Amino acid sequence: MNKWFLYALLLIFAFDGSAQNQQPLKNVLFIMVDDLRPELKIYGQSHIKSPNIDALASEGITFNRAYCNVPVCGASRASLLSGIRPTATRFLKYNASIDEAGSGTQNIVEFFNSRGYKTISNNKITHLKNDIKDWDEEWHPKDVTWRNYQDPLNRTLDQNKKPAAAYERLEIDDSVYFDAQTADKTIDDLKKLKSEKSNFFLAVGFVKPHLPFTAPKKYWDLYDIDSIQLPKHSTFPTTAPAIAKHSWGELRHYKDIPKKGPIPEQLAKTLIHAYFASVSFVDAQIGRIINALDDLELRDNTIVVLVGDHGWSLSEHGLWAKHSNFEVALQVPLIISGPEFPENKKTNSIAELVDLYPTLCDLTQGEKPLHLQGTSLINSLLEPDKIFKSSALARWQKGETLIQDNLFYTEWTLPRNRVKRMLYDHSIDADETVNLAPLDRYASTVDDLSRKLKTFKKSFK
Repeated sequence: MNKWFLYALLLIFAFDGSAQNQQPLKNVLFIMVDDLRPELKIYGQSHIKSPNIDALASEGITFNRAYCNVPVCGASRASLLSGIRPTATRFLKYNASIDEAGSGTQNIVEFFNSRGYKTISNNKITHLKNDIKDWDEEWHPKDVTWRNYQDPLNRTLDQNKKPAAAYERLEIDDSVYFDAQTADKTIDDLKKLKSEKSNFFLAVGFVKPHLPFTAPKKYWDLYDIDSIQLPKHSTFPTTAPAIAKHSWGELRHYKDIPKKGPIPEQLAKTLIHAYFASVSFVDAQIGRIINALDDLELRDNTIVVLVGDHGWSLSEHGLWAKHSNFEVALQVPLIISGPEFPENKKTNSIAELVDLYPTLCDLTQGEKPLHLQGTSLINSLLEPDKIFKSSALARWQKGETLIQDNLFYTEWTLPRNRVKRMLYDHSIDADETVNLAPLDRYASTVDDLSRKLKTFKKSFK
């Protein structure tokens, strides 16, 4: 189909009420994966085996430069689902509530409910259960604890609130773990929705590869641990401000993880192996859902979104987990596939998670609520070869990061008007190893980015 004709057609759908009445509304299958970093074949990295995510990418558009707005699960999800950016007073922590968006904010579930969609949440979409009370159905798998261990010793330790292992490698069926049960539930939902002929916004939240890294042994066996290498830069950069560092307490909570200092090399490789296995396990569940969508002949009228809630460090900069302003904690995978869009394309136009709500408004012919602070990605979907957006804004605690083309600038404003800064130019230092902010020759660049950061922040409240 000619792209200009397609563009005009979509504009008609978005703005012409008569066209909306004549065209069937698109369904949405929204898949969110916890702690998924874009270390995937589709991002030019071949370490992780994820054939089903790769296949989805071959049928849609992959965003090479997608970023979360805050690198922690609860806050990231609340921001995405409300369409509101995090600030110094909202969406700060793992247990952030969508209520922090303020009264009068129509969250994405209310948006779809108001248009007659059936809305279903399976497993972890919001961090807090029942944080959004508007779902037609909100389902969570059940176990004694959320960590869902299967090893008897780990289960006992966890139930007694004692540190258990950071990973499991068991000869065990997929079905014992939450994410396989989530896939089962979602497939059943698709069958019911098909029979009911309901338009749907079906949100599916996979927990892995969140800690603990628990995956059946067959997924571990996809990798040779001897071939796993630690990142080239696995120590904290000497030029970075100390405030950019954290103690990765999320990982240190687990058994056999040192309470201080670095992870021993062999244990670090095992943890990376476990992370890879967990991603491959989730990839298999995603494949089951997409296959069901195809088998039920729902694909031609369904928009599929696959996204991570934030990145994750695997010892880059000497850090583990998220909770930082480095790119590895901010970048997320994002794939959007749908009828009438190009297939097997990549775009370097920047995307932020706050952009997804307005994008889904456009893709389902809905009028965007006035409070939305993101930008629709519709143009990037229509013409992925072009750059429509060149900046993004993220924050972690007091650190605010402005991404401007290849420049990553972070600024911390501290008591007594002290300011700490960090600047990386990805065109020459993609691994963020040398902080350019203190260098005299970058002073004007730092001043310019600092002004842009302040202007960006003033554009929303």
